Amino acid sequence: QVRLVESGGGSVQAGGSLRLSCAVSGRTSATPGTGWFRQAPGKEREFVAALSWTENRQEYADSVKGRFTISRNNVANTVTLQMNSLKREDTAVYYCAAGPTLSFFKEFYDFWGQGTQVTVST
Repeated sequence: QVRLVESGGGSVQAGGSLRLSCAVSGRTSATPGTGWFRQAPGKEREFVAALSWTENRQEYADSVKGRFTISRNNVANTVTLQMNSLKREDTAVYYCAAGPTLSFFKEFYDFWGQGTQVTVST
């Protein structure tokens, strides 16, 4: 089992920044792919960013490229999503997920956190 706990959500004005953190514990060796997804009201859960713990690779959705950065701390077992230049359309519940590989597709992730709300106002 793998446990994921998100923190760092909140409310911010458009153009501002937020940092989300995901604490990963348990059998992390079986889930080297860690990703962030988000779900806005009435919409499907969508890919935001992901990285692999076993290779130097990060992937981003086109909508967040150049604004969001995903990174990891191997000692603390955390994955961070730094979000800059936030837009109103970034408003959503953000979820951290872990799976056997880095993937753009939520179906490939086996474990999920409880989610953290991000609200961007104009």
